[in-house]
Amino acid sequence: MPRKMFATQKRKMKEQDMANAIVKSTTAPLTETSIEIQQILNGLRQLIETTKQQVLIYVNQQVSMQYYAVGKYIVENLHTDAYSDYGKQILATVSQTLQREYGSGYSYSALTRMMYVSKRFDKEKFVTLSQTLSWSHFLELAAIEDDTKRLFYEKVTTAKHWSVRALRDNINKMYYERTLIAAKPQDEIIETLENTPIENNVDVQLKSSYILDFLGLTGYYSEEELEDAILVNLERFLLELGEGFTFEARQKRFTIDSIDYKLDLLFFHRKLNRLVAIDLKLGKFLPEYKGQMELYLKYLQRNEMEEHENPPIGLILCSEGNTEHVELMMLGEDNIKVAQYVTQLPDKQWFIDKLNRSIAIAQANKSK
Repeated sequence: MPRKMFATQKRKMKEQDMANAIVKSTTAPLTETSIEIQQILNGLRQLIETTKQQVLIYVNQQVSMQYYAVGKYIVENLHTDAYSDYGKQILATVSQTLQREYGSGYSYSALTRMMYVSKRFDKEKFVTLSQTLSWSHFLELAAIEDDTKRLFYEKVTTAKHWSVRALRDNINKMYYERTLIAAKPQDEIIETLENTPIENNVDVQLKSSYILDFLGLTGYYSEEELEDAILVNLERFLLELGEGFTFEARQKRFTIDSIDYKLDLLFFHRKLNRLVAIDLKLGKFLPEYKGQMELYLKYLQRNEMEEHENPPIGLILCSEGNTEHVELMMLGEDNIKVAQYVTQLPDKQWFIDKLNRSIAIAQANKSK
């Protein structure tokens, strides 16, 4: 054993022996079960763990900043097309040299990713986002071509503290395309995302379409069978609704002027701090559904809403979409939202076509 290592080990053993001797010398030896010792230990554990986490965050941020700086430097100093044969040769040679000197983190593909990220984000935004997002987050975000869509995922990932896997899964599930906000004009989306906290935004928290393929419903089914299937699969239904929903009641009964009414489902949204009334409908949205939901919401606001809560909102779930009806009745401007549910998983093109129709109608109505 080297002399220096032996001396260090000997010193540690001496310090441990000293601590043991102090404990044994007391007339009433203390143990870790002592309340005072437990308090000290708990405080120290919390201090150490917090510091370790802060160090980890700092290290991750610095690594991300280094990768970003490398990518930006190459972009600014490579005076030829990086994807031309000559550009590829230069980048490959640089990569081989850096790998010999600094390790495998500078492979050819890694350098191209660094360049890509540096092109997608300006330095100010990157510095801000790197305080909460890892380099792997940036790689997922940089792959999104549409600027507005990328901004949406930046905001939601930061607000919801999504892991890289959660971000990737939600992109694959077309989370953005299925939110109510995605159908709005682009300038309105950007303004909302930049100036409104995600947690308080109804159009981000609620979707325009819900995938209920886990209900096992095929062919013809009644509204009662739909509701029964949702209650049997309540946990999965809550997951599809999104974060923040808690179940309150099924078939919420109330009487107005001696007339009995029943609300299909009642939830509470913790982030929005408000009750969410859900009415299930077969077929397309009909104008009379709005009046019915308005009545439910007025009753809930008067009789169920707590003083600290925001006014309740209504979500009418229809099995078929008719966006123009919804736009003409301007339901997006009040506390009533309309969404479509499907019991069979459609392909991605279905969501894209649905979103494009909604955007076209919204733009047409805005220009009138």
